[in-house]
Amino acid sequence: MIRLTVLGSCGTYPAPGRACTGFLLEAARVPSKQDSQGPEMVRIWIDAGAGTLANLLRYTPLSEVDAIWISHLHMDHCSDLPLANYALRHANNPAPGYGSTEGPRVPVFGPPGWAEHVRAFMSAADYYPLEDAFEVHELVDEKRIEIGSLELMAAATVHGIETFGLRATLGKDTFSYSADSGPCDGLTRLAENADLFLCEAAWPTWPQGRPPIHMTPKLAGEWAADLGARKLVLTHLRPGHDPKVAIDRATQAYGDQVEVAVEGLTFELGKGS
Repeated sequence: MIRLTVLGSCGTYPAPGRACTGFLLEAARVPSKQDSQGPEMVRIWIDAGAGTLANLLRYTPLSEVDAIWISHLHMDHCSDLPLANYALRHANNPAPGYGSTEGPRVPVFGPPGWAEHVRAFMSAADYYPLEDAFEVHELVDEKRIEIGSLELMAAATVHGIETFGLRATLGKDTFSYSADSGPCDGLTRLAENADLFLCEAAWPTWPQGRPPIHMTPKLAGEWAADLGARKLVLTHLRPGHDPKVAIDRATQAYGDQVEVAVEGLTFELGKGS
């Protein structure tokens, strides 16, 4: 079983009481001698936009997160990462000026240079390096990673800066996340025959003369239909954009019902199979 929980879905900046982009991806853990005593689920925090850490902690402590995936370095997708570093350091030692270096580090997968990007936001007076809490891993196109029972694949998308979508597979079940992207080959590799395609739709309609760095609801529906995605969920709508209009446009193009990601919604694949 694969379960996706929406931690935040606002594009570019948060709406009142809501969070920017972030998701919790969980999957049944395949028992082994190494982890049979550990948590029953594999947990991956996908994108760490503003407000998503607080929402993540509603569902799991950071100590039970197996990995963090950062699609790209725009602030609405990574701004909570420095706070997660602080949380991992100080959770077991709240005394001011001290940080805990005990316990396993959390692997973080992100575009090249992500660690330097995060360091720039941390205080010059920090006593401990980033690597005390995080394992630094960098993504490249077609990179494949196994985390517990999940098989992950990165696909480069087109967004103006280096960006990587995610395709996660457990047995016959596949989840696909576009990250931020315009129409490109990477979306094809991500979403083809996916059971759930989580696709950004930041632009209500295509702005004439703009480079292809985002999708629209209509485009998301067309691509999901052409690629055989079994379920389409829109995300990254900017505050003020009407979700009902987005659903209507995507549904007409997709040919089936479409949903919009909102904090707290959960989608399950393979339940009971």
